[in-house]
Amino acid sequence: MTASILLVVSDALIRKVLGEVMESAGYNVFATGDLGSAVDYLNIYTPDLLMIRHYTDGISGYDAAMNIRRRVPGIAVLMVGGLPDDSRLINRDTVQGFEIFPKPFPAAELLEKVAELLLRRSNRSETSQ
Repeated sequence: MTASILLVVSDALIRKVLGEVMESAGYNVFATGDLGSAVDYLNIYTPDLLMIRHYTDGISGYDAAMNIRRRVPGIAVLMVGGLPDDSRLINRDTVQGFEIFPKPFPAAELLEKVAELLLRRSNRSETSQ
């Protein structure tokens, strides 16, 4: 079974590039630029991974991820793009609860991180059964 990724990135070019990288690795990707569309998607499907940028239009990546995690408890979350020590991160301590992948990054390293998170999630699911 192919893993699915909900990609929430407000910048269209970055969303397109990240989506293509994930699809080239065989993942099913639903890419959106806003939380509203992401929530609409969650009403019909549960993804394996949420990939979100630290900064999105209208809402912080952290707040969007928390909103999605309330709807899908236990979903793996990978925040990409921002720097963990960025002074603009309001919720720096709580952001540490998500996996963070700061830029710049090669596509191969991002794919390795995604595979690691999905494997970890799969192992947790098997252990809890």
